[in-house]
Amino acid sequence: METVGFEHMVDGTPEDYELIGRELVAHKAAHLTDHLLATLKAMAGPMLGYPVDRFHHSLQSATRALRNGEADEMVVAALLHDVGDPIAPENHSAVAADILRPYVDERTHWIVRHHGVFQGYYYFHHMGADPDAREQFREHEWFDDCAAFCAEYDQNCFERNYDEMALEDFEPLVREVFSRDSRYPLPSMTLA
Repeated sequence: METVGFEHMVDGTPEDYELIGRELVAHKAAHLTDHLLATLKAMAGPMLGYPVDRFHHSLQSATRALRNGEADEMVVAALLHDVGDPIAPENHSAVAADILRPYVDERTHWIVRHHGVFQGYYYFHHMGADPDAREQFREHEWFDDCAAFCAEYDQNCFERNYDEMALEDFEPLVREVFSRDSRYPLPSMTLA
């Protein structure tokens, strides 16, 4: 495998960084979706006190979004909205949103980014927190969209016997969304 000629980034040449760019693009094309699906699968098992694990919660969320006729990227967002839980439980919304951000529109990104505080509407009062914390975003153009996402694809997705679709049913949608050109490409790197 060809590698760059530097050991300190400051010593890199344009050719070195073009090589890194090509390798990154190839690696993303070959492995990004598999890594995301594996992270989602890693959420299977621990119930954390819920009636279903986070993996099945995610499948229920995506199934409901698909059956409701949502756009492909919103179905994928529903599937991955909690994917940050295993590595960043306190800020999982931000992690999931930033994973999605290069490949979805700003509305979808905003909904996933803020779903954690919006979801608090249903339970924060039981934990001594403000269930109306989402009101800080009341004037935002996507406030109602995020509230609807939580009502339709999050707070109600803990059913033990829900007829959720299999992860394999969503894989083509995940591959399609993550094969899109990034909205934030690195300089001089193309996603060909």
